[in-house]
Amino acid sequence: MREHTRGRIASRARTTKKSDTHVIGLISDTHGLIRPEALEALQGVDLIIHAGDIGKPEVIAALKAIAPVAAIKGNIDSGAWAKLLPDTKLVKSGNTRLFIIHNVRELDCDPVARGYQVVVSGHSHKPSVSTRDGVLFVNPGSAGPRRFKLPVAVGKLFIQNKQVNAEIIELPV
Repeated sequence: MREHTRGRIASRARTTKKSDTHVIGLISDTHGLIRPEALEALQGVDLIIHAGDIGKPEVIAALKAIAPVAAIKGNIDSGAWAKLLPDTKLVKSGNTRLFIIHNVRELDCDPVARGYQVVVSGHSHKPSVSTRDGVLFVNPGSAGPRRFKLPVAVGKLFIQNKQVNAEIIELPV
């Protein structure tokens, strides 16, 4: 179920206690630009996932000042620093399995069969939250340079056991 509220897209789940919840920050398509508004929106998270098109290693360094970072490379990431990044990554948060891929159209496996509860992607610059076959698909959009009239945004996942709630946070830029 999707719910639109004040510039945010949220996937509704039952209310949980904050202390029992793992909060994961989501960011993508920074293209070398690390906005102070993005850093502020990600404060207090337990982990940050960057879904590719990082642009330069300084972006990862700035994110690591907030929380540990799990990052993959996107189609614009090149150079020695980017060669160290995987194309995809599996991240576990408690009992929840999250799969990170830059372009969701390149997903060549069945996330249900693999036991993924969440697929995080980027590439399109278009923020979205949807559920397919019980798997939550989240694209936090682009936190980098504005593309067309798309919003500049990041996202958050709230995980308690296998209950996952996602929100998109549009940045005031």
